[in-house]
Amino acid sequence: MQMKLELIPLPVSDVDRAISFYVDRLGFTKDFDVTPSEGVRVVQFTPEGSSCSIGVGTGLDVYRGVPGSIRGVHLAVEDVAAARAELIGRGVEVGEVHDFGGGVLGANFADPDGNSFELQEMAWRKGAAF
Repeated sequence: MQMKLELIPLPVSDVDRAISFYVDRLGFTKDFDVTPSEGVRVVQFTPEGSSCSIGVGTGLDVYRGVPGSIRGVHLAVEDVAAARAELIGRGVEVGEVHDFGGGVLGANFADPDGNSFELQEMAWRKGAAF
Protein backbone atom coordinates (compact mmCIF):
# COMPACT_ATOMS: atom_id res chain seq x y z
CA MET A 1 0.00 0.00 0.00
CA GLN A 2 1.35 3.40 -0.98
CA MET A 3 0.69 6.41 1.24
CA LYS A 4 1.76 9.99 0.63
CA LEU A 5 1.93 12.68 3.27
CA GLU A 6 -0.34 15.45 1.98
CA LEU A 7 -0.88 18.08 4.68
CA ILE A 8 0.55 19.17 8.02
CA PRO A 9 -2.01 21.27 9.92
CA LEU A 10 -0.45 23.87 12.21
CA PRO A 11 -2.20 25.62 15.07
CA VAL A 12 -1.61 29.37 14.86
CA SER A 13 -3.00 32.34 16.78
CA ASP A 14 -3.36 34.66 13.77
CA VAL A 15 -4.07 33.24 10.31
CA ASP A 16 -3.17 36.43 8.42
CA ARG A 17 0.16 36.72 10.27
CA ALA A 18 0.87 33.07 9.42
CA ILE A 19 0.11 33.71 5.74
CA SER A 20 2.51 36.63 5.74
CA PHE A 21 5.25 34.50 7.29
CA TYR A 22 4.84 31.39 5.15
CA VAL A 23 4.24 33.18 1.85
CA ASP A 24 6.22 36.42 2.15
CA ARG A 25 9.12 35.25 4.33
CA LEU A 26 9.48 31.57 3.47
CA GLY A 27 8.35 31.89 -0.14
CA PHE A 28 5.72 29.14 -0.01
CA THR A 29 2.94 29.23 -2.61
CA LYS A 30 -0.50 30.04 -1.21
CA ASP A 31 -2.64 27.31 -2.76
CA PHE A 32 -5.94 28.61 -1.44
CA ASP A 33 -7.62 30.70 1.25
CA VAL A 34 -11.29 29.82 1.57
CA THR A 35 -14.15 30.44 3.96
CA PRO A 36 -16.54 27.57 3.24
CA SER A 37 -18.93 28.58 6.04
CA GLU A 38 -19.25 31.19 8.75
CA GLY A 39 -16.42 30.88 11.28
CA VAL A 40 -14.44 28.44 9.15
CA ARG A 41 -11.32 29.48 7.26
CA VAL A 42 -8.91 27.10 5.56
CA VAL A 43 -5.57 28.21 4.15
CA GLN A 44 -3.00 25.96 2.54
CA PHE A 45 0.51 26.73 1.32
CA THR A 46 3.20 24.55 -0.22
CA PRO A 47 6.98 24.88 -0.34
CA GLU A 48 8.40 24.95 -3.86
CA GLY A 49 9.01 21.40 -5.08
CA SER A 50 7.07 19.75 -2.26
CA SER A 51 4.05 17.49 -2.54
CA CYS A 52 3.19 18.09 1.13
CA SER A 53 1.51 21.32 2.23
CA ILE A 54 1.10 23.29 5.44
CA GLY A 55 -2.43 24.18 6.52
CA VAL A 56 -3.70 26.82 8.95
CA GLY A 57 -7.17 27.99 9.69
CA THR A 58 -10.04 28.50 12.09
CA GLY A 59 -13.27 26.79 13.00
CA LEU A 60 -12.16 23.17 12.49
CA ASP A 61 -10.89 20.71 15.10
CA VAL A 62 -7.69 20.12 13.14
CA TYR A 63 -6.62 23.74 13.82
CA ARG A 64 -7.63 23.87 17.51
CA GLY A 65 -4.27 22.82 18.95
CA VAL A 66 -2.10 25.10 21.03
CA PRO A 67 -0.43 27.68 18.75
CA GLY A 68 3.30 26.98 18.58
CA SER A 69 3.01 23.39 19.81
CA ILE A 70 4.30 21.67 16.64
CA ARG A 71 8.00 20.82 16.82
CA GLY A 72 10.65 19.76 14.34
CA VAL A 73 8.89 19.71 10.98
CA HIS A 74 11.74 18.91 8.58
CA LEU A 75 12.19 20.76 5.32
CA ALA A 76 14.69 18.96 3.09
CA VAL A 77 17.04 21.26 1.20
CA GLU A 78 19.93 20.61 -1.15
CA ASP A 79 22.25 23.11 0.55
CA VAL A 80 21.44 24.07 4.14
CA ALA A 81 23.91 26.96 4.24
CA ALA A 82 22.42 28.51 1.09
CA ALA A 83 18.84 27.96 2.30
CA ARG A 84 19.73 29.46 5.68
CA ALA A 85 21.30 32.52 4.05
CA GLU A 86 18.28 33.03 1.80
CA LEU A 87 15.85 32.85 4.71
CA ILE A 88 17.95 35.21 6.80
CA GLY A 89 17.92 37.59 3.83
CA ARG A 90 14.11 37.42 3.93
CA GLY A 91 14.07 38.34 7.63
CA VAL A 92 13.69 34.87 9.15
CA GLU A 93 15.71 34.14 12.30
CA VAL A 94 17.52 30.86 11.56
CA GLY A 95 19.88 29.09 13.96
CA GLU A 96 23.42 28.09 13.14
CA VAL A 97 24.12 25.08 10.93
CA HIS A 98 24.67 21.91 12.98
CA ASP A 99 26.37 18.72 11.86
CA PHE A 100 24.32 15.78 13.12
CA GLY A 101 26.77 13.24 11.71
CA GLY A 102 26.31 10.71 8.95
CA GLY A 103 26.18 13.43 6.31
CA VAL A 104 23.22 15.26 7.87
CA LEU A 105 23.33 19.02 8.43
CA GLY A 106 20.55 21.14 9.84
CA ALA A 107 19.49 24.61 10.95
CA ASN A 108 16.30 25.45 12.80
CA PHE A 109 13.78 28.30 12.81
CA ALA A 110 10.26 28.94 14.08
CA ASP A 111 7.14 30.64 12.80
CA PRO A 112 5.73 33.65 14.71
CA ASP A 113 3.80 31.33 17.07
CA GLY A 114 6.79 29.10 17.81
CA ASN A 115 5.98 26.09 15.61
CA SER A 116 9.50 24.88 14.82
CA PHE A 117 11.15 23.68 11.64
CA GLU A 118 14.49 22.12 10.72
CA LEU A 119 16.18 22.75 7.41
CA GLN A 120 17.82 19.41 6.67
CA GLU A 121 20.56 18.60 4.17
CA MET A 122 21.38 14.95 3.62
CA ALA A 123 24.61 14.27 1.71
CA TRP A 124 23.26 11.18 -0.07
CA ARG A 125 20.38 13.19 -1.55
CA LYS A 126 22.51 15.89 -3.18
CA GLY A 127 21.21 16.34 -6.71
CA ALA A 128 19.01 13.24 -6.54
CA ALA A 129 15.87 14.57 -4.85
CA PHE A 130 16.19 18.14 -5.99
